[in-house]
Amino acid sequence: MNAIDLAIFVSRVESICAEMGAILQRAAFSPNIKDRLDFSCALFDSQGALFAQAAHIPVHLGSMAYAMAGIIEGVQWQPGDMLVVNDPFLGGTHLPDVTMVAPLFVDGELVSFVANRAHHANIGAQAPGSMPLSNHMDQEGLLIPPTIFVRRGKLVSEILEQLTGMPGSDTSGDFAAQVSANRKGVERLGELIHAMGLEQFAKGVVAINDYGEKLASSALARMPAGVYEFSDAMDNDGFGAEYIPIKVSLDISAAGINVDFEGTAAQVAGNINCPLSVTAASVYYAFRCLLPAQTPNCAGTYRCISIKAPQNCLVNASRPAATAAGNVETSMRLVDVMLGALAKVIPDEIPAASQGTMNNVAMGSRGTQSSWDYYETIGGGMGACRQSQGLSGVQCHMTNTLNTPIESLEQHYPLRIERYQLRERSGGAGAFKGGDGLIRDFVFLADTDVTLLTERRTAGPWGLEGGSAGLSGSNTLDGELLPAKVQFKAERGQVLSIETPGGGGYGVASSSVEPS
Repeated sequence: MNAIDLAIFVSRVESICAEMGAILQRAAFSPNIKDRLDFSCALFDSQGALFAQAAHIPVHLGSMAYAMAGIIEGVQWQPGDMLVVNDPFLGGTHLPDVTMVAPLFVDGELVSFVANRAHHANIGAQAPGSMPLSNHMDQEGLLIPPTIFVRRGKLVSEILEQLTGMPGSDTSGDFAAQVSANRKGVERLGELIHAMGLEQFAKGVVAINDYGEKLASSALARMPAGVYEFSDAMDNDGFGAEYIPIKVSLDISAAGINVDFEGTAAQVAGNINCPLSVTAASVYYAFRCLLPAQTPNCAGTYRCISIKAPQNCLVNASRPAATAAGNVETSMRLVDVMLGALAKVIPDEIPAASQGTMNNVAMGSRGTQSSWDYYETIGGGMGACRQSQGLSGVQCHMTNTLNTPIESLEQHYPLRIERYQLRERSGGAGAFKGGDGLIRDFVFLADTDVTLLTERRTAGPWGLEGGSAGLSGSNTLDGELLPAKVQFKAERGQVLSIETPGGGGYGVASSSVEPS
């Protein structure tokens, strides 16, 4: 396949993923999917190797790229089938992220898979929003092993009832949207294969992966060989453990990059544990940021990377460890330690630390006539780099979701947003200033159960090359400081304020002295 044909093929398969995402967004009912865009879509070959994805959520797609082969293994696939899964230890991330996988058959031969993953605000957890302050997976909601959800084009009614029968659940529309997105993906990919022929399609998949590997190897060639280490720490786990270290060692050679997390803390009681698939997503993301923009997101791009972590450690946890915040909080710290190590390898290309948290806010009410579930992540400051200051009030690294628009939030839930603004001067000082965080104030219009899972409330995001750290974040209720991870009941009229961290600064700030 020549370069022009390959470029066209890459664009066509990526456009299928983008169309799947558009259908999922427009057909979904929940603000979490239709407004925040907390979903991802991708294509895989018959062995479960990624060959195309849209620019959706890094932690979703990196984890699927790492683990899809395990998800599809052993399933007796038939045309028209669709599988559902959310098990974090079988290729998932955390229970709210539900994955739908559909096979594509051509002339009776299984040739590919389409998949999407979407975050459900109600997956049956013990607390509204399905992001509880948990210390066991059983508290985090309904665990779905790989299960056939659609058999030969027809919904399996008992599985649908199980998925939508949780207290306060109103998720049937979102599941239907996921099914519709996959059906369109199968249709569009089938049309592409019919137009170009199965043999040429197979050559295109091989060519994408070879091209990704070539670009990755080229990037690797500019990195000096050696062993580079870095460590950072999680604030706490919400159950008494504090300053929980994550350590990484990058061994770079002509053969590739070996990423080793030896020395990282053991898995903890709280839910900041993450399966190895989430760790892989963070590693892949950090490496992908160093590659040319045209690099395809495919399995071949990551062939030169190997990942190792001790069993039962924080970043390679074992069942039944709680994982609700590992996907959202620990993944962010993993990116920090990866970038910290890479800053020793190619210092001119690495930014200071960004906010290092997704500032998770989950809330709602159960057992009333108006049961509801709300989940939000809040942006913050981006780290500055050698050429520019960091962006302010944005989602960084492992998530690129939007906020829930105030109009949508106030329409759907008994909440009012009293203040939403940049947190001025929260970015770290330097030759280039870190981006500022945000302030978002929620006024409760009814008694509400609330869970906060946040990080960077103890130490702010670090600066580079003499730049200062960004300010750490804070959570308050009616002005009283709250723990970084906490579950509580708010009363009508109370105000929850979330102040998110600023990004780290880069370089030493210049100073001028006025003549006397």
